[in-house]
Amino acid sequence: MIVRRRAVPALLAAAGLLLVAGCSSGGGGSGDLPTPSWAGGSSTSSSGPAASAGAGESAAPAKGSVKVLRTVAEGLKSPWGLAPLPGGAGLLVSDRDDGTISKVDEKTGKTTELGVVSGVSAAGEGGLLGIALSPGFASDHMIYAYFTSASDNRIVRMLWDQGKPAKEQLGAPDTIFKGIPKGFIHNGGRIAFGPDGMLYAGTGESGQRDLAQDKNSLGGKILRLTPEGDPAPGNPFPGSPVYTYGHRNVQGLAWDAKERLFASEFGQDTWDELNAVKPGGDYGWPNAEGRSSDPKYVNPIAQWHTDDASPSGIAYVHGVIWMAALKGRRLWRVPLDGTTAAAAPQAFLTGEYGRLRTVVAAGGDKVWLVTSNTDGRGKPKAGDDRILELEVK
Repeated sequence: MIVRRRAVPALLAAAGLLLVAGCSSGGGGSGDLPTPSWAGGSSTSSSGPAASAGAGESAAPAKGSVKVLRTVAEGLKSPWGLAPLPGGAGLLVSDRDDGTISKVDEKTGKTTELGVVSGVSAAGEGGLLGIALSPGFASDHMIYAYFTSASDNRIVRMLWDQGKPAKEQLGAPDTIFKGIPKGFIHNGGRIAFGPDGMLYAGTGESGQRDLAQDKNSLGGKILRLTPEGDPAPGNPFPGSPVYTYGHRNVQGLAWDAKERLFASEFGQDTWDELNAVKPGGDYGWPNAEGRSSDPKYVNPIAQWHTDDASPSGIAYVHGVIWMAALKGRRLWRVPLDGTTAAAAPQAFLTGEYGRLRTVVAAGGDKVWLVTSNTDGRGKPKAGDDRILELEVK
């Protein structure tokens, strides 16, 4: 499961049940869901994050807004992961099906291919998925990627040599972690470095439901690794990379200002989820989908009918989680009060840009939003897919 191929210097070390699904208006306006029935206090079970998580914190405003500032780039093919470069130097975007990583100029929208990630075997929902920059990127120029190979899902890192010609700038992938179950569906794929300098990865159960509850399997988990691919120090299960389990297909990861982790997850036919992540927590799948009365499972802080969400990437901005929805074709706003939802989620941009794959904080009140209409399930139009810059509040 864990592999270290080469010696490389170490890098830097809500609370409510949504009973009725709603639609949002066009034109960038919001469509509020009916006020849900609040459970009162924490939305989690007794095994979830502390019930006092919101104590001493100010809840985010219940209502917000979204303004589309501009289209940064368009004409992309099966974009999946997005990694902003430091200092506004551009955006790196992964192509799921072609297995390429490209750089997008933030000002002009010009797209330059860095190269092909060798070993990618794209099929169904698998391919080149999430990407992330090394914590020491300024000095080591390493790009991390999660991808589906011929035999598994794995995480690699590559040296980016900007001195070489376009399409030849990516070094050979160094596999740091492998053995994550692959499938035609539910490959997970989101990776991100946390505030602690550790690498987090959301995985899927690859359509094999029982893997999610098996703590010896890497499927249906959130993993926490060192930058070299070893189980991170302090993980809840000694010697294991598993951070949480009982997931169906984790697609989004984001931290708030107090370094608390949140994750989005595909449900099956009933409930999609946004979760506050507790180390060692069991999130219920396949025994529970959405909220459960069983106290051994951590309940979501918000949930949606699958037609309204099918969530992918998430971003945290000023007390709010922004969640991109694929099947729901909208951007969800979830205001937080600590690790609970402060009010009913709001939907924005419903149907305006089709399927939404990835949302990333861009500094201040701005986010980058990536559409996903060329992934085989959308209805692409001229210019799809694209990266948008939004102002969010």
